[in-house]
Amino acid sequence: MTLTLASAVDLLKEHHLLREIITPSMWTLDPGRLPETEFTAVSYDSRAIDDGTLLFCKGRFKAEYLAGADAAKLPCYVAETDYSGVTGATGLIVNDVRKAMSLLSAAFYGRPQDSLTVVGVTGTKGKTTTAYFTQAILNAASHGKAALFSSVDNCLDGEHYEESDLTTPESMDAFRMMRTAVDNGMKYLVMEVSSQAYKVDRVYGLTFDVGAFLNISPDHISPIEHPTFEDYFHCKRQLVANSRRLVLNADAAHADLLREDAAAHGIDVDTFALHTAGSMTPADTVASPADADHVDFDITCKGDDLGRFHLAIDGDFNYANAAAAITIARAAGVSPDDAEALHALESVRIAGRMEQFTDTQSNTLAIVDYAHNYASVTALLDFVDERYGARSPHITLITGSAGNKAYDRREEIVRAAQDRIGSFVFTAEDTDTEPFIDICMQMQGYITNKDVASTVISDRPTAITSAVYDARAHQDRFDVILIIGKGDERWIKEHNKHVPFEGDDRIIERLFGLGGNA
Repeated sequence: MTLTLASAVDLLKEHHLLREIITPSMWTLDPGRLPETEFTAVSYDSRAIDDGTLLFCKGRFKAEYLAGADAAKLPCYVAETDYSGVTGATGLIVNDVRKAMSLLSAAFYGRPQDSLTVVGVTGTKGKTTTAYFTQAILNAASHGKAALFSSVDNCLDGEHYEESDLTTPESMDAFRMMRTAVDNGMKYLVMEVSSQAYKVDRVYGLTFDVGAFLNISPDHISPIEHPTFEDYFHCKRQLVANSRRLVLNADAAHADLLREDAAAHGIDVDTFALHTAGSMTPADTVASPADADHVDFDITCKGDDLGRFHLAIDGDFNYANAAAAITIARAAGVSPDDAEALHALESVRIAGRMEQFTDTQSNTLAIVDYAHNYASVTALLDFVDERYGARSPHITLITGSAGNKAYDRREEIVRAAQDRIGSFVFTAEDTDTEPFIDICMQMQGYITNKDVASTVISDRPTAITSAVYDARAHQDRFDVILIIGKGDERWIKEHNKHVPFEGDDRIIERLFGLGGNA
């Protein structure tokens, strides 16, 4: 599809977004009064424009950013503000530039979503693992034709993975990547959908063929994200209204409201659940531990016994993610008879998630994970208790929290862990302008259990090294070091810049004398 000035105006009018068209000499609603323009590029970076670019002036855009627009012969911009005083480019003035950007980007890239079966996965925890599991199944069923957008990696050809910047990409980037995926022959796209994706309209106008809602608990509460849990949950719930079919965790908090959302929009619902022996909660897909060690588990889907599964990723909570993935795959058209495809999730490993390392010099286990909120820290500690509780481990939690956002996480991480561990080490995590040390000191101040030790070491490699040396100094005990929040990321965000960082997993491998994870 070709995007022209006229077709852009028509699309904006269709969605009641256009206010007027402004040039230095004219205000109008009729694009026919202006020279026809065919756009050859779209951009939200005023430094990347030319004579064929449609520029979106979003976010904290300033008039001075257009200082070079006329020299670059920019033909048109989309904005909520009139900039005719600083540029001769035609302005499409809209009610909401982010919504306009999503709609016009999809049109510019030829609506690639129409050539894909698009799966959206949301929830407070488990999105990434479920997305990877689902992509593995769909990839196997389609012989390598499933793409992935996740908070860890993006995959546009079913084979190669590149590190991502956002859980859900900006709309323009998302549709550009979808276009690449379609051009690469992809038939499916699995993508994580964050609450911010709906809060700031990154997926506006996109309908998911299958939407999956895993769970909900308070998170991302801050002045720049969600002011309340209600607002956070409301944004998450928009996935239901924008899906053709819903996959729902039957045991999720507020599941009844989510069912009401689906009914209000005429959407069929498939459910999944993690069950223990004797549980009678009905669900279309059930994952249940198969033995006392919870190493294997059985899956039943819509009455079909799909057999026994064994995951490469540890943790009982991942059984529920596996049940979700199988339910999603079934909803997307994968046959229950395709055992090879369904079992493809067994081989999935995600760098930086539940990675376990054993020290060569002491009785110490380290686990590197992306856990970053109350729910995920609780799930991680539940895993440690179940697998290693009989050995009475001394648990050290190395943690920080994101700066300038999600302020609720700081206290909740402490609250989730303080009665279950021996010591905290508070350290650097990603931030905008807040000093690492201030966040660490704030988290330390939330400790109310006088029996838990704590220290602040803002340099992250030093914090990890200190915990390892402390464990080695106590050869008479079994130590578990939990290093959370960063996974395998090779950078730390400081003052909005990515500063190179060795990575939690590589630091542990080096300190433990390992060539790879144990």
